[in-house]
Amino acid sequence: MLATAGGMGGGAAPGSDNTSLIDNSETVYISSLALLKMLRHGRAGVPMEVMGLMLGEFVDDFTVRVVDVFAMPQSGTGVSVEAVDPVFQTKMMDMLRQTGRPETVVGWYHSHPGFGCWLSSVDVNTQQSFEQLNPRAVAVVVDPIQSVKGKVVIDAFRLINPQSLIHGQEPRQSTSNLGHLNKPSIQALIHGLNRHYYSIAIAYRKTALEENMLMNLHKHVWTEGLQMDDFRVEGKKNNDRLQRLVGLSEGYEKRVKEETELTKDQLKTRYVGKQDPKKHLEDVGQQLIEDNIVSVSRQMIDKEASGPAKEKTANGEQMETDEDLTVTALWQRQQQYSGKSIVATETGAVVRPVPPERLFQPRVATAATLDPPHRPFSV
Repeated sequence: MLATAGGMGGGAAPGSDNTSLIDNSETVYISSLALLKMLRHGRAGVPMEVMGLMLGEFVDDFTVRVVDVFAMPQSGTGVSVEAVDPVFQTKMMDMLRQTGRPETVVGWYHSHPGFGCWLSSVDVNTQQSFEQLNPRAVAVVVDPIQSVKGKVVIDAFRLINPQSLIHGQEPRQSTSNLGHLNKPSIQALIHGLNRHYYSIAIAYRKTALEENMLMNLHKHVWTEGLQMDDFRVEGKKNNDRLQRLVGLSEGYEKRVKEETELTKDQLKTRYVGKQDPKKHLEDVGQQLIEDNIVSVSRQMIDKEASGPAKEKTANGEQMETDEDLTVTALWQRQQQYSGKSIVATETGAVVRPVPPERLFQPRVATAATLDPPHRPFSV
């Protein structure tokens, strides 16, 4: 009945001509590893454009999963079809299969450092060569300059069949309201967005372990507050701040002298838009005091944590600490008493020498261990 009603209305049945159309709910899922590698590759190539291939799989008609990427050797200021080295690509795929990575090439990526996400005429030709191998190949464009922490400037594109535009057909069908597309820029619309190519939704699928790892990537640990800077760097920093304090003090003194000679009306407009030396003097002095207090506290904590370690002199020889000197004195005293008996003057008892292995062990005098006329030697 619905088909008959559609025929009476002069239209086709719903879904009858949608078999060859691409669905606009199709989503490209990019892994965290692939995104980080694309951003690092793009950042390393600034100001030139760089490119690489994306590895993954086509899960179904609505999902393209990107697992990993690898860079392609490329020289020059642009990305063209000639930049795709088939020999390098084949060898790289063979080595990945040997390491247990069975993914296939699902598209390519390149960077636009500083000028947004869109496809130029050269990029369109490159994408055509990829779509000849696989009609669902995806072109991802990333901008490493405009990308900041928490917001990545990235977009995915695919070409529109020119024959569908000639017949006035929609390039894609609407079957879902999930996801959203990035708002196109004027520059992208000028370069043929929605005329020669269309945008695809991008999502980032992360496991709980990956999310925890990324959250701890730039996490500060408590030991960073105990790390000591180089003394030469701290000395230069303190010297620069002291010189700045001298300059601010001179400026503040000059300003105080001027204020005594100016009227109230002149004071209202005299220092508008000029640096206030009093505020800067207070800020620089406070920062100088705080940094030096923290530095001294770090040195004290580091000294206590390191313990009584042996110090080294300028020529590399180890210096004896107080503990070493005490041990040496006790050993010399034991050597003095070894091999002979010394008569104690106060009681007339003979002192027995202590064996070296028991020199630093506590001894307890008992009736079973001592002869009546003798007593232990105490250190």
